[in-house]
Amino acid sequence: MAGAIGGPLLVLDVHTLYLNHLSFFDCTSQPREVFENLDGYIERGEIRPLVSRTYPLADIVRAQQDFMDKKSVGKLVLLPAA
Repeated sequence: MAGAIGGPLLVLDVHTLYLNHLSFFDCTSQPREVFENLDGYIERGEIRPLVSRTYPLADIVRAQQDFMDKKSVGKLVLLPAA
């Protein structure tokens, strides 16, 4: 895993990539319609994001620390005050 949680470095055996006829894409430069399709899937309830934990906005420091610890699987969500 690489990115915001995994960091900038990735160990990848390219044999795995080409022997299995896989492709490697980044997610920051997809065409606009990819994100429009994703919105549709979410709105129809066909996919749901994995939420690891929710925090009240007052616990933003704790949420940031949990994010920096890089031990969560899924999204960390801040909830605004009611």
